[in-house]
Amino acid sequence: MAWGDLDGVLTQAVASGDVPFAVGMVGSSAGTLWSGAAGDRCPGAPATLDTVFRVFSMTKAVGSFCAMLLIDRGRLTLETPVVEVLPEFAGIMVLDGFDGDAPRLRAPRTTATLRHLATHTSGFAYEFWNADIARWKAAVDHPTVVSGQLRSLHYPLAFDPGTAWDYGLGIDWLGRMVEAADGRPIDAFCRDEIFGPLAMADTAFELEPHLAPRSADLSARTENGGFAPFALAPPARPEFYGMGHALYSTAPDYLRFLRMILNGGALDGVRLIGADTLAALLGNQIGALRIGRLPTVAPALSADIDLFPGTPKTHSLAFMRVEADVPGMRAAGSQGWAGVCNTHYWIDPARDRAGILMTQSLPFVEPRFLATYGAFERAVYAA
Repeated sequence: MAWGDLDGVLTQAVASGDVPFAVGMVGSSAGTLWSGAAGDRCPGAPATLDTVFRVFSMTKAVGSFCAMLLIDRGRLTLETPVVEVLPEFAGIMVLDGFDGDAPRLRAPRTTATLRHLATHTSGFAYEFWNADIARWKAAVDHPTVVSGQLRSLHYPLAFDPGTAWDYGLGIDWLGRMVEAADGRPIDAFCRDEIFGPLAMADTAFELEPHLAPRSADLSARTENGGFAPFALAPPARPEFYGMGHALYSTAPDYLRFLRMILNGGALDGVRLIGADTLAALLGNQIGALRIGRLPTVAPALSADIDLFPGTPKTHSLAFMRVEADVPGMRAAGSQGWAGVCNTHYWIDPARDRAGILMTQSLPFVEPRFLATYGAFERAVYAA
């Protein structure tokens, strides 16, 4: 196979209705190896490399990298207690069941740290994949964290910090830690410390005038197997920018971020973080815990999340890690994640590869999308 086979993967996926459109890129620490696009990002407008995406949880790696920068500078540590930086965190309780329909809360038995927030071991869990948190949220009429309201951060924990892994809003609290420790708003911090140095001019917290004309439409799968328009976006000018979900970006911009990681913290002669610090933080940060299956509570939004079933998965300070080779695909130590509208990426340090496959569709990780993503990744390694 050759790089051109990747074009066929994207074209076939659009033609068969597995994705509404797609933009893909492959790179290494040295540069871009392949790029392509297929389908229309909105009616009458073909998808191109400069298409702007709601990247949602692709924001999380950027948020964790912000914390890495402060760790590298000695401003924070992995074991810094959250409450030491954010006193309001003292009000966070553990959901300990229900008395009838009334939630029962108790104080945590362990202290949440920066490491817990960054690795999804803090106890925070999204209501979309945790039935108990969904039940709590309905019982108290609490706003979702994606609303951008400050009070929305105050979910209870689903378990004591450090005792399990579940996917939630820890990175939103982590962004607040960075703000408090550094003194700059998180959007200014990201522009000054990451987007500016990496020349990521198309990555922003608002759909700014130079981005809006290139923004892609979002579609949701219909009962007849097609796609229909669906409205979902980070709120404009929120009370806080959640580092779990707030960014807009493009494939070329995000590939620059991934290539910087592959290159040990530097890109095009600009160093953002010490190579030794970065290498240490990309190791397994959750010990014997493992990332497991997340059954959906909201099927319209997401299918069950069970990536690489049978492969042991841990978490670095910024990414999901696979701890064994995936046959025909990424190698052990590879890292990656995704955004809920099916924007996906991985980095493979052992083979010096980074891959991105992005569309704007729901449900997240539906089987038809995952089949396309799998074909794309296998074609990358066969090229």
